[in-house]
Amino acid sequence: MKPLLLALTLLLAACSAPVESGPLPQNSYRYRAVLIKEARALYGLDAPIPMFAAQIHQESTWDPKAQSRYASGLAQFTKPTETDMQRWYGETLGPDDALNPVWALRALVLYDKRIRARISSWGAYTLSECDRWAMTLAGYNGGPTWIKRDRILTRENGFDPDRWWGHTENFSNRAGWAMKENRDYPRKILYQHEPLYRANGWRGAPVCG
Repeated sequence: MKPLLLALTLLLAACSAPVESGPLPQNSYRYRAVLIKEARALYGLDAPIPMFAAQIHQESTWDPKAQSRYASGLAQFTKPTETDMQRWYGETLGPDDALNPVWALRALVLYDKRIRARISSWGAYTLSECDRWAMTLAGYNGGPTWIKRDRILTRENGFDPDRWWGHTENFSNRAGWAMKENRDYPRKILYQHEPLYRANGWRGAPVCG
């Protein structure tokens, strides 16, 4: 498929992703106040609470004991990332403990903020909030260094590295399965899960309006 046609196809897929409906996971209400507190401490009163909730939904469906092959807890931190977070933010986070819900929620918003700042440091000052958060989320899922490489590849192919949808999302040297998982991650959070939380009373404007 030609790059332009592929870009248009994926863009339409992102915008037409099915919106979930129905009740939220019970634990989302249990830990809601903690998430709001931690997010607003870093991002202010305009913190995108529904988006963070959607990210946790994607990571663990709010199960604090969730375990996968390499990751654990609400935020599904791998052990190497958990160790890095302790090294970077030990005084803020306390002892690393991915299975502790409070630690996991605080670490998630901190790590998102770190990735977001790193993207801006690459000169990506013209990104929309939607594009910036999509890159941040993709960086959380697969590592921010990959996003930097993908942006370079995007530019080399004549597309705009400061745009995610229909541009940077289409270019990577990752394995096919890894790219699919990584590109599905921000799409599901921003277009599928986030509307579910806003529909259930979690206040906050959509990141991708």
